[in-house]
Amino acid sequence: MAIRHVHRIVGFAAVWVMVALPGSAFAQIDMNGVWAPIFHEDQPERVPGPEVGDYAGLPINDAARARADAWDASLLTLPEHQCKPHPSTYGFRGVGNLRLRFDFDDATQRLVKINTQIQWMEQKREIWMDGRPHPPADALHTWAGFSTARWVGDILEVTVTHLKEGYLRRNGLPRSDKATVKEYWMRNGDYLTVAAIVHDPVYLTEPFIRTTDYELNVHQQVPPYPCNVVQEVDREKGAVPHLLPGANPFTTEFATRHGIPLEATRGGAATMYPDFRLKMKNMPAPLPPAQQQRAEGR
Repeated sequence: MAIRHVHRIVGFAAVWVMVALPGSAFAQIDMNGVWAPIFHEDQPERVPGPEVGDYAGLPINDAARARADAWDASLLTLPEHQCKPHPSTYGFRGVGNLRLRFDFDDATQRLVKINTQIQWMEQKREIWMDGRPHPPADALHTWAGFSTARWVGDILEVTVTHLKEGYLRRNGLPRSDKATVKEYWMRNGDYLTVAAIVHDPVYLTEPFIRTTDYELNVHQQVPPYPCNVVQEVDREKGAVPHLLPGANPFTTEFATRHGIPLEATRGGAATMYPDFRLKMKNMPAPLPPAQQQRAEGR
């Protein structure tokens, strides 16, 4: 009886150690399932899309502003752009359902990889949990990038590198291929919040932070999303829709429509902070479109 009692104690202790050790198979939060996006105050940006010229609250530099001012939405009619997926820095901001699936090693039952799939354009990512390093800097860059992750308590910390050039917002604001991202996934019951921090030495002067929310829904599905390229617009071969510097007639519409000083809509790190509202009191109100055109000599 005594030996049996000792074996029972040792067995219980072994189970307790497996649960308590950092990095064990139990040191994680279950996020498997299909998650439906939640839209609140960010609905105008994520569904119809942000307005042209709206860069307020974004820590962009002059190069990013110039690229965005030259952007023409007709670019999306080009065949090579029609079936282009969101880059992973924007994928969670889309309108599609999100499927998460954990892959475990059979022998150890350790989490090896987290697979993500977003309904729109079937965006897929592999997030490695097995401790592998990121590739060399000159390795292949993709829309999804290369992702690794670790558990920090109940929070999943994801590091993303090797991203192809993409965009921060769907109104032409660019994100370079030198950008890196830190994501923090937090589950609270049936709700999932993903906080993403973008570092871009080319187009940002400070980190760009935003959060996106999802709700678990067992009735949600992720159906196939086939995309076929079609000829939407007849144009000369090699023509790429764009606007020359200073020729975009729409950059002031956002300020005029909402009665916001034009300087405030042009972005920059200063516009992220609350004290910028005090500066706005001394900024001139935007001119009506007709007066703006006369002032610019158009």
